[in-house]
Amino acid sequence: MHFETTIDIDANPETVWQILTDIETWPEWTESIRSVRRLDSGEFTIGSRAEVRQPRLLTAIWTVTELNPGRNFTWRATSPGVTTSAGHELIDRVGSVTVRLVIDQTGSLGWLFGWATARLTRRYLAMESHGLKQRAESR
Repeated sequence: MHFETTIDIDANPETVWQILTDIETWPEWTESIRSVRRLDSGEFTIGSRAEVRQPRLLTAIWTVTELNPGRNFTWRATSPGVTTSAGHELIDRVGSVTVRLVIDQTGSLGWLFGWATARLTRRYLAMESHGLKQRAESR
């Protein structure tokens, strides 16, 4: 299953990147996240891990699998039969940035989980993109 949304944000890419990678503050700007707790310290980079709690979903441990500073990061969470990947990409525009958020669910139960949570996933992607926009544009 694949879900995707994009949003244009009237802020510089550095501001948006800082907000996006300060993962422990996500609950401040999106209601789709109850809490985020880093499981390591230091720079947010490949291998960084976090415990994420979301309404109506099980707590998940997310691990950064790809990161290009200032441009994108992807992290993954696994549960029996499902691997969920979440991509966060910044596309620099003159005076603004487009943010692309992607959720992919794979594995033997990925399609079933994706189908069962499709409406919630779409709603959470919208909440996250609009919350990020509001946070970045208010700085």
